Amino acid sequence: MSEKMTKEELLAKARQPGIDAMKLHPFYKGKFSVMPKCCIRNIDDFAIWYTPGVAKPCLDIAENPETVFEHTNKANMIAVISDGTRVLGLGDIGPEAAMPVMEGKALLFKYLGGGDAVPICLDTKDPDKFIEMVKLLQPSFGGFNLEDISQPKCFRVLDTLRKECRIPVWHDDQQGTAAVTLAGLINAVKIVGKKLEEVKIALLGAGAANICISRMIILAGVDPKNIVMIDSKGILHESREADLKESYKEKWEMTQITNGEGLSGGPEVAIKGADVLIALSKQGPDTVKKEWIASMADDSIVFVCANPIPEIYPWEAKEAGARIVATGRSDFPNQVNNSLGFPGIFRGTLDVMAKTITDEMCVAAAVELAKTAEDNGMHEDYLVPTMDEWAVFPREAAAVGRKAIEQGVARLDLSYDELYKMAEEKIKLARGAFDSLQDNGFIKLPE
Repeated sequence: MSEKMTKEELLAKARQPGIDAMKLHPFYKGKFSVMPKCCIRNIDDFAIWYTPGVAKPCLDIAENPETVFEHTNKANMIAVISDGTRVLGLGDIGPEAAMPVMEGKALLFKYLGGGDAVPICLDTKDPDKFIEMVKLLQPSFGGFNLEDISQPKCFRVLDTLRKECRIPVWHDDQQGTAAVTLAGLINAVKIVGKKLEEVKIALLGAGAANICISRMIILAGVDPKNIVMIDSKGILHESREADLKESYKEKWEMTQITNGEGLSGGPEVAIKGADVLIALSKQGPDTVKKEWIASMADDSIVFVCANPIPEIYPWEAKEAGARIVATGRSDFPNQVNNSLGFPGIFRGTLDVMAKTITDEMCVAAAVELAKTAEDNGMHEDYLVPTMDEWAVFPREAAAVGRKAIEQGVARLDLSYDELYKMAEEKIKLARGAFDSLQDNGFIKLPE
């Protein structure tokens, strides 16, 4: 806990963003708008941008479909798509109520990654209709960011769209969370002097995020037998075949490769003696108990990433003996937040016109995130870069783009330096545009 702030002051600080949000959302009436990127020197220019001149690029695309990336903004366009069935920690609140989140995501795409994102909330809970609608949107976009879709259907939606779409499809609640968590884990393990391939990890929560995290950390070198996953009914183990094999195949798959000791019981059993706890379950502050943290191995690492309230407040975890604590909150140290991942990952994906986003591309992003923090002087309260260290995003983009090229899923072949420069220029342009709009009063500042 901070020496300068009491628990009451920290709690008040934690509540403040919600108070401010209720003032500023109606002040701006949303966070998203459309601005042109072409010159309009006078009214005659519309003969170029619209009829009759526009017919020429239309015919060129009809004859050579790949030229759509040259004549339009498709290569930089992202659809942020949700059905509103699992919004942050709020649950199934519907597509209209999901719009503030999707607009916020579009804002982050632009400011942090230079990508042009459009929020789209679909009025259906049917996964087949959702899949069909997304596929029909492909001509207009260079990539899809799926968001806040309930489990287990989110797995089928992502897997189906990745197989059947001709543009990259990404589910941030799965892949984004996993990439940034892996980055934090890589550095946390280094700081405490342990090895990734040896640490014992308890995963509290067996939803989309933690299942994808488990897959990604295994790909990065964690021994799956050293992972124990806990859902609302307890530890995942093979004797739970009846309630998992048919109803939740992703959980059942985890039982086949994790929990090498054959543990059963509740979270207190899984967490006891663990080197690492990664919690993405129900929001706290009392979801994770202090006595569970106290039972962990020496130099324990605790990631409590439920939003908006972590499973245990970080100062309480530290009091219980945790050496390193991370949350999903920007107002606490060590924010493990998707916003460090998706802007750079999409930037690199779009810049090489990749056909998909592979798990290896996500691992490459995680490694680059971790390396950036290490280069900047990582320590117990600084595992990954913060969002205001904007240079991390072109580094991440270049690493992702190169991995896509290596895996043969990219349409363009560019060097790391070329990709870094491209990303840097696009991100600088986006941030400069925001600054100019604010400085000149086109975006009004609140009083």
